[in-house]
Amino acid sequence: MRRFAERIRRFMQRPGTVDLGRAWPVVRAATAAEDSFRGLTDAAIQAELARLRRTDGAAPARDESIAFCALAREVARRTLGQRPFDVQLLAVASMLSGRVVEMATGEGKTLVGAITAAGFVLRGRSVHVVAMNDYLARRDAEWMRPLLTALGASVAWIDQHSDDDARRTAYRADVTYAPVAELGFDVLRDRMRVDPAELVVPIPDVALVDEVDSVLVDEARVPLVLAGSTELPRPDPVVTEVVAGLREQTDYEVDDERRNVHLTEAGLDRVEQALGGVDLYLGENVALLTEVNLALHARALLVRDVDYLVRDDSVKLISASRGRIARLQRWPDGLQAAVEAKERVPSSPAGEILDSMIVQALISRYATICGMSGTAVAISEQLWEFYELHCGRIDTNVPCVRDDEPDRLHLTAADKLEALVQHVRERYQAGQPVLVGTRSVAESEEVAGALELVGVPGVVLNARNDAEEALIVSRAGEAGRVTISTQMTGRGTDIRLGGADGVDHDRVAGLGGLRVVGFGRYHTGRLDDQLRGRAGRQGDPGSSVFFTSLEDEIVRDFVPGHRPPTVVDGEGVVHDGLAQMTVDHAQRVAEGAHLDTQRTTWCYHQLIGIQRAAVLEHRDDVLHRDAAVELLRTRRPERYAEAVARVGEAVVAGAARSIVLHHLDRIWVDHLAYLDEIREGIHLRALAREAPLHEFHRIATEEFPRLLPAAHDAAEATFAEAEIGPDGVDLESLGLRRPNSTWTYMITDNPYGTPEERFLEYIGAGLRDGAVRLGLRH
Repeated sequence: MRRFAERIRRFMQRPGTVDLGRAWPVVRAATAAEDSFRGLTDAAIQAELARLRRTDGAAPARDESIAFCALAREVARRTLGQRPFDVQLLAVASMLSGRVVEMATGEGKTLVGAITAAGFVLRGRSVHVVAMNDYLARRDAEWMRPLLTALGASVAWIDQHSDDDARRTAYRADVTYAPVAELGFDVLRDRMRVDPAELVVPIPDVALVDEVDSVLVDEARVPLVLAGSTELPRPDPVVTEVVAGLREQTDYEVDDERRNVHLTEAGLDRVEQALGGVDLYLGENVALLTEVNLALHARALLVRDVDYLVRDDSVKLISASRGRIARLQRWPDGLQAAVEAKERVPSSPAGEILDSMIVQALISRYATICGMSGTAVAISEQLWEFYELHCGRIDTNVPCVRDDEPDRLHLTAADKLEALVQHVRERYQAGQPVLVGTRSVAESEEVAGALELVGVPGVVLNARNDAEEALIVSRAGEAGRVTISTQMTGRGTDIRLGGADGVDHDRVAGLGGLRVVGFGRYHTGRLDDQLRGRAGRQGDPGSSVFFTSLEDEIVRDFVPGHRPPTVVDGEGVVHDGLAQMTVDHAQRVAEGAHLDTQRTTWCYHQLIGIQRAAVLEHRDDVLHRDAAVELLRTRRPERYAEAVARVGEAVVAGAARSIVLHHLDRIWVDHLAYLDEIREGIHLRALAREAPLHEFHRIATEEFPRLLPAAHDAAEATFAEAEIGPDGVDLESLGLRRPNSTWTYMITDNPYGTPEERFLEYIGAGLRDGAVRLGLRH
């Protein structure tokens, strides 16, 4: 039935229905030639690779593709002890054609990625394998190094600890494994370099994206930022204390989705009195009102052990899509500082945004993009909409026999927890390994505590101990093992029945294999499927079931006020088809909300990216060519000639470049700050029935033509004033300072909803409470 549905979708040319089977003749021919290639000596293999090597980047002929697949299979067998299955070679051929492939968990995506990278290198291309995190980038590079080296490709990796020299060396390799964030941060840092010799990133060629759904969709909602040190006021401890004493429902109210919060009239009066009888809505108190609102958001909407952890005396954000600490990710400065004040930890550095980019802009730089994931087809429409990528499914090597049971829906969260604990206890007593998937650190620890009370020892894997994840995951298939984990996306380690070495495989298989138990639905069905996919790898037995309730966060947030169920038994189990449809509907609404967030982020950043590209084109002319010299020599010919006569052409050219680059960078920083201010207030346009996005684009488009002329005028003024000596120009003596330190992070763009959502909620709250919160109190 699924194959028939796919054929209909393919006939209609729907995303995700690309027929990857066209490469089967090449794969079958490679398999037919397997014995002949197995007889080759190592020297003969190298000679064959030399014959296949090209320098023009063009795709090989059919016979060359066959020879490469056969060679790669034999080299993998010799270097790694792994013989690629036919379906793996089919995936390689598809990715070499610039496709995204869906491969189930345990089907060998890491090997497929390495062979694909080697195939591109043989064409004369360079490849960046884009990973989810540091651990996977380093692990896969080191694991696949023998294979890649034997196939004639040099390999390297970078992580957060790599310095500039190590990064330059790594990027010179044929294949570079790198976390998506580090690739983006390197690009941002290069955009601010003032010396061509300092540049790190080469011209992008091929991006091979691992866990493509997480990297290109989930991470795409979070812009990457380069910040420079600056002085910003820190939160007033008095405001923090006042807000900490406020009570929900009495002093403030939160919407059903817990994304927006506002003070009630009683709360507003209480805050104003506690702050000395001020009127927060006077123009002179705008900064104080903002600080109160930030403290209130930190107090009411951001929950410790759900949204963030406190570790090593600092606030660490938790990735909603992966359940781990989101390294280098932070909220906008004001909110970040408010949470730090709430938790009484030292304030992190404050800074202004020097540059930013979204993942779409980063990946779109590459001439060729391909990728793989266990749940790629589910995001096929997004892949086409945002990246123009085609996607298709690769069948498993051995048919999957996993039993995915229907959800067990309960009336209350307490009923759900009790039922799950009893279920896990029964499986544990039978010796079957169990993997429990939860949505947050708090949930994982709640489940672990409840299981401990009934004598079931569980191993918890969450953001608190993610450094131990490889060991914990590798042992999750042992008999009698109970593992409680937050999101399994990007964990990277297979769960083998009987443990990492599989020594007890047959006994565990006889017990039913791995039992996956979900503690509620995730915000997208992809994450549910990724959790289920941990069971039943390579034809092993396994099963999955999700315990849900009508009090789950996803139902409460996205289908508030749903119809009560009509059939509930004495144990709180709901036997009502419409109630189950409510849960399904809630998940679809959540998926739509996340897509809207990504689409909104893309729309706002798309024009900014185009404008940044125009500035960077001019900046490259200044950095690499004589654009700065021509500009200042044309505008100030006498001054230029005088300086050249005094210190020489080369010194003046260097000074001119430094001056123009400074003002180009400064004008861009100011432009970003202006656009951010516009975006924060653009929702007011809705009152005039104007489309906020269109208005943002109109304002940004009108403002942009003034940027380069303003930078040139400022550079001319500086050149006229500057004292150029034998060592060039000292910009700091003129008050023109670059940040003395910079850092990178991923900013949570809408931590509590878009400006438009917050504004509309603000109006609604005012209407409900009979209060006006738009600046006029009475």
